[in-house]
Amino acid sequence: MDGLTGRVLFSRKGEEQALIASTTKIMTALIVCEQYNVLSQMRIPKEAVGIEGSSMYLQAGEVLTLQELLYGLMLSSGNDAAVALAIYCGGTVPGFVEMMNDKARLLGLKGTHFANPNGLDHPDHYSTAQDLAELACYAMENPIFAKTVSTKTIRIGDRFLRNHNKLLWQVEGAEGVKTGFTKSAGRTLVSSASRQGRRVVAVTLDAPDDWRDHTSLLNEGFAQYQIKRVVRKGDKVATRTVIGGNGTVDLISDGDFDYALAPSDRPQVAAGGKHFVYAPVTEGAGAGTGYILISGRIVGRVPLVYGETVEQTPIKKRAWWKPGG
Repeated sequence: MDGLTGRVLFSRKGEEQALIASTTKIMTALIVCEQYNVLSQMRIPKEAVGIEGSSMYLQAGEVLTLQELLYGLMLSSGNDAAVALAIYCGGTVPGFVEMMNDKARLLGLKGTHFANPNGLDHPDHYSTAQDLAELACYAMENPIFAKTVSTKTIRIGDRFLRNHNKLLWQVEGAEGVKTGFTKSAGRTLVSSASRQGRRVVAVTLDAPDDWRDHTSLLNEGFAQYQIKRVVRKGDKVATRTVIGGNGTVDLISDGDFDYALAPSDRPQVAAGGKHFVYAPVTEGAGAGTGYILISGRIVGRVPLVYGETVEQTPIKKRAWWKPGG
């Protein structure tokens, strides 16, 4: 997926629901980064200690900042860090899970449902590659989230944490985001890389050779597609006949539109609405919407305005009598 435009560059079974393991923690971290001061401290409750699976080995009673727990969550994939953050933010783990599902609905992730904050297997815990890509594109716009997931190593007290994401050392521009594994889910991975002002996000679920797969997907995403300006502000998009006025009026784009294009793409721009307008029309006033299409599919929209003012033509009235007639 192109991170700027949201265009899906390649997909195979992208909307198929599956177990997602610790890529779940993208949502966990996002909620913390968006809604809480990550410099706040919390005392680790006993409920967050000894959680099964990967761990940052929290001890009951120790005090850490939310940011330190985020590093444990996203670098070490700590299931205990996920529970600690969930309790701090949601009061209880179920309360936090409700926040996760609310956020998923808000983002339009229709193929996603969470049952826990860490990704342990559960029949009601699933997502799709498409949804995870959209979530990652959104999350990477948050500077605290992006800084956390791009960190390779960090020391927290006596703990030395090393990011499980090998791509940070192997792929040009790699910047995150999350690994995952359970026996039932297989290897899951969400990755992101930025080059020359572009961002590409890749997702694989149950992919045994995910490091190699993501290297190929990211490199192809940059090589095969280029961001180009399809519409510029001020471009003429269409012309409309002015009924009740003289002639026609141009419909002008009131914004720019960029899109990730393959060499074979031939984008077209069309104006919605009828092929005529009624006088008067005023230069700069809203004139509807322009639609950008590729192969007949709408991929974007720009607002349109009238390019000039066209006054209503006065109606000449004929006198029905003449003085002295």
